[in-house]
Amino acid sequence: MCETWIKTCLVIGCLFFHSAANTEVMYISEQGFVVKNEVETHADPHLVWQALVNDVDRWWPKDHSWWGKEGTFSIEPNAGGCFCESAPNNRSAEHMRITFVEPNKLLRMTGGLGPLQSMGMYGALDWTFSREDDKTTITLTYTVQGFNAEGFEKLAPVVAKVQGQQLQGLKTFVENTPPM
Repeated sequence: MCETWIKTCLVIGCLFFHSAANTEVMYISEQGFVVKNEVETHADPHLVWQALVNDVDRWWPKDHSWWGKEGTFSIEPNAGGCFCESAPNNRSAEHMRITFVEPNKLLRMTGGLGPLQSMGMYGALDWTFSREDDKTTITLTYTVQGFNAEGFEKLAPVVAKVQGQQLQGLKTFVENTPPM
């Protein structure tokens, strides 16, 4: 099943999803991998932060959810909070747990996103924000550990590409949504 999922994601990623995020597989070992994505925007870090934690349901790609368009995403931006999804008929999923919050600078989540969860993998996902001149750099780094009988050489680039799409969703949202 994992091999099929990886091949499907590679095909979809290559054919349909172009990400302007700077995507990098930083490290792969027998125990896991580290991927990093980065984008720049002229939006202020406070605006980007607010979009990340308050508007995740408006920019997170619905094709990377458990229930598609029926699912609603939320982030509780406090230690112990949940990056969760809910859907009709009492369906819900904890995508990740919030473990560190420094508003406008760093949001750390832990857990396994998507199929990594059912594969028993665990990781730390850092959203960092830095400002230089008139640009905010948003960096998304995911450090994943676990066991995968097939290794991580095929899985890590897929995760990096999908996270690039998610990060690009945030960037596009903040650049195209008027402030309230």
